Amino acid sequence: MSSDVPRPFLIQKDAEGSWRLTVRDVRYNSQGYPIVTSVMQDTVFLTSAAAKNFARTNFDAKAGQYATK
Repeated sequence: MSSDVPRPFLIQKDAEGSWRLTVRDVRYNSQGYPIVTSVMQDTVFLTSAAAKNFARTNFDAKAGQYATK
């Protein structure tokens, strides 16, 4: 079992060169294994900074909660 918990906000560049934000929710089953649910947001961003700003505004994201991989 991996002890690495994914960061709740994933920011990636898509094939067209736009930036996308994925919000991840981590829960644990009765044996302690993580269950990760990911929801990609419909909004498309021109920069990664715009995606971070969106996450801060709409999901109360904090510094250090972003992942790019």
